[in-house]
Amino acid sequence: MIAFLKLTPIISLVAMLLRGMDILIAAPLATVLAALLAFLLDHKSLQEITDAAINNAKELMLILFLLMVAYAMGEIFMATGVGASIISLSMNLGVSGKTVAVVALLLTAVLSTATGTSWGTFAACVPVFVWLSHITGGDPVLTVAAIAGGSCFGDNIGLISDTTVLSSGIQNVEVVDRVRHQGVWSLLCLILASALFYVAASNMGLPSESSDATKAIATIPPEIWEVLRTKRASAVALLQQVQSGVPLYMIIPLVLVVALAVYGVSTMACLFAGLFSALVLGLLAGTVQSVDLFLNLVQKGFADAGSWSVAMSMWTGAFGGIMKLMNAFEPISRLILATARNVRTLLFNNGLLCLLCNAALGDCTGQIVTVGPVIREMVEENVEGSDSDLYKLRLRNATLSDAFGVLGSQLIPWHGYMIFYTGLAMAVYPLHKFTPMEIISKNYLCLIAVFSMMILTITGWDRFIPLFGLPSEPQVHLKKDIVSAKQI
Repeated sequence: MIAFLKLTPIISLVAMLLRGMDILIAAPLATVLAALLAFLLDHKSLQEITDAAINNAKELMLILFLLMVAYAMGEIFMATGVGASIISLSMNLGVSGKTVAVVALLLTAVLSTATGTSWGTFAACVPVFVWLSHITGGDPVLTVAAIAGGSCFGDNIGLISDTTVLSSGIQNVEVVDRVRHQGVWSLLCLILASALFYVAASNMGLPSESSDATKAIATIPPEIWEVLRTKRASAVALLQQVQSGVPLYMIIPLVLVVALAVYGVSTMACLFAGLFSALVLGLLAGTVQSVDLFLNLVQKGFADAGSWSVAMSMWTGAFGGIMKLMNAFEPISRLILATARNVRTLLFNNGLLCLLCNAALGDCTGQIVTVGPVIREMVEENVEGSDSDLYKLRLRNATLSDAFGVLGSQLIPWHGYMIFYTGLAMAVYPLHKFTPMEIISKNYLCLIAVFSMMILTITGWDRFIPLFGLPSEPQVHLKKDIVSAKQI
């Protein structure tokens, strides 16, 4: 009974969100409930609860700074001609309303794999593609969902991704082996998702003809222009620049960000390089009138991040800290071991634990660090087999932890990723009030990845995918006496 009560904060949070409550209210309420349960059930002092909440929120400080710089870069890319140059180039290549989501998915998948960052990829691409979708007659939600999925694709498989490196290290496997293990599966998910995005666009009746950007912008009604001027003046600048044209070299800031990331430069440095190059080239092209006006755009980006995403990230961190303080998932860990009938069900249960912990913490890195050692010990202490076969099981554990952390985050409405993506999408495209649930419903890549991973693991169908198959019984088998895992 106590174990169930400790899970009620996450159950309550889900219920509040499903009823339509704003996460700005739901997250603090769930945090208060978690704190109350920690006090009543575990007899934690108010100081211990406060410290747990604050210390966990402190770990998000770098992410919060990245959020602010990412918002600023989104504002700058829209206003200085970077976005306009990419839209114009894409229009020349014949992108239509029916294909814009597919193009966005594939481009962001490549970009995130090259850079190893989902946050930076989304921040750089959403201002461009959401307005390209508008111009070509695409569906904004479908396009944002495609960008979100593509941005997380590379964060899950990229050699330089922090989550790829971290999850592999915790399971004591080589990063290159991890990428090879899941590589074909990841590509199949991407191909199938691309097909589904195209089918969805076709079923919506979206136009297949390449649009004339100037004519499309001219059809925007006056009241929409007024809304844009009030809520997002930089979007007006972007559309006007598409109409008037900008030099092709304004694409350089985005190229520079990608190149630096591939070279191994930190995400923060890449973002600042994008900002600085946009300033220099914008002054040269005439799209930036003065340094003061440029700094005003940066300030607006910082303010937009602080007004919603940063606040929600702080509450998410506090909530996760209190849940960890209560050891809320210890009974579930024991249940996973008790219900395992063979090695595949054990790994399947490990995946469920990763998803559940990710949902509770709202932080994929926190989930990887918290649950990673637990699922590794579950395999090492409870499975017998050759060293090479056990290594393959650790590869799958690493893939589960990372995939259900990064890709699984896209299916959790209150997750930090979804808060960031939804907030930034609304900031750059105020014509639609995006919600996490509608983005989730159309994020075909993440839906395919998460559910296929579970199905392939439990059924053994992963043997049909090159390099992805697991050793079967009796090559590997559970020990007769199941050893309890350590507490989370």
